[in-house]
Amino acid sequence: MEETTTTHKAGFVNIIGNPNVGKSTLMNAFVGERLSIITSKAQTTRHRILGIVNGDDFQVLLSDTPGIIKPAYELQASMMDFVKSAFEDADVLLYIVELGEKELKDEAFFNKIQNSKIPVLLLLNKIDQGNEELLKEALELWKEKVPNAEIFAISALQNFGVAEVFTRIIELLPESPPFYPKDQLTDKPERFFVNECIREKILIHYKKEIPYSVEIVTEEFFEDETIIRIRAVIMVERESQKGIIIGHKGEALKRVGTEARKDLQKFFGKQIYLETYVKVSKNWRSDSKQLRRFGYNNKS
Repeated sequence: MEETTTTHKAGFVNIIGNPNVGKSTLMNAFVGERLSIITSKAQTTRHRILGIVNGDDFQVLLSDTPGIIKPAYELQASMMDFVKSAFEDADVLLYIVELGEKELKDEAFFNKIQNSKIPVLLLLNKIDQGNEELLKEALELWKEKVPNAEIFAISALQNFGVAEVFTRIIELLPESPPFYPKDQLTDKPERFFVNECIREKILIHYKKEIPYSVEIVTEEFFEDETIIRIRAVIMVERESQKGIIIGHKGEALKRVGTEARKDLQKFFGKQIYLETYVKVSKNWRSDSKQLRRFGYNNKS
């Protein structure tokens, strides 16, 4: 009898689209973990986050990217650099639009999608929020706008159509050995997820400019067999914002810390001791040096 050898597939699948269309929800649905934070606010994702899905004969490397916007300050320009890089190393491009949406907010990015030499899967998301007539109109619109794309109607939140998309992704991946160990879930360090978890709670509980003026730095992360001890600093741009984050008698900051600690205990599977502090780092969103420190603007 002849021996049959199973081929292994691996590749980079990059997710792009306007803010708040469900990129992070889809990423987490694929990975089965909450790697990307999800809120109803736009610009929740700031970095390019890699999630790894492993099977016996495949490894899918998924990148969640910030929503496409026209940058207004240095931080947003750095966020768009993460999106640009998503075009450079993708084996498959997932372009997510939501029902009712008719254009990408940046024409240059849209032209790149239309002229892409790599496979493009256009995912029409949130179809649970519309009817059959709206869906039919949307499918016709996007077939005309992006004729080079395969179109899938999905609801990432309801997990509808997600398995079919994943099957198609694996079919399109090139033959390759795995890029990462098979038990690895992401390329980000533990501290990154601490930062993101705390930032998610701030996005949920604070209004207006506050969530967008905040950056988190985990200064200490000590792990032993039963507990992880974490010290994190919440950076704001102005002294007045510091008072708002802390709240009356520290109650607002305490709520953020309590909720983040509970989520981190689920994520790490260990008891968490979390200390949070607030510091002012003036105008950090427009300061190249500070942005590099926070892992954004890494251009030389």
